[in-house]
Amino acid sequence: MYYCCILYSESLDRYYVGASSELEGRLTRHNAAHSGFTSKGQPWRIAYFEEYSDKETAFSRERQLKKWKSRKMIEQLCLSRQK
Repeated sequence: MYYCCILYSESLDRYYVGASSELEGRLTRHNAAHSGFTSKGQPWRIAYFEEYSDKETAFSRERQLKKWKSRKMIEQLCLSRQK
């Protein structure tokens, strides 16, 4: 399985969109000590994810979400899963 996910950092009040074949492993790496954007926002949590059977579709969805560049749209998507 492949995943497109949205992570959220309370400390930064920011969202991060990514895709991976290992959802929990990806989260663990983002919360581990490393350099890069996500190292500043620990701890990250999974706010939303979608599951796909193939890599191309998951990464295509990631690109689509990143093109939104709208916090409001990302938040609405995250809230839609909680209902």
